[in-house]
Amino acid sequence: MNWDQIVGNWKQAKGNIRTQWGKLTDNDLEQAKGHRDSLLGRIQERYGIGKEETERQVSEWERKI
Repeated sequence: MNWDQIVGNWKQAKGNIRTQWGKLTDNDLEQAKGHRDSLLGRIQERYGIGKEETERQVSEWERKI
């Protein structure tokens, strides 16, 4: 699934995101509102991981869904 499709189905994607990254809050997802960079930042913040690792995880998640 590409990011445009994820944005179009954001409500459904939020459930998948919460499954993958359970530390993200509803507020985190509301603030991201489909913006990939914002989501990356929230994941980095909650999990304390670097940008490259976050990018790898999100890209892998995109391929899975």
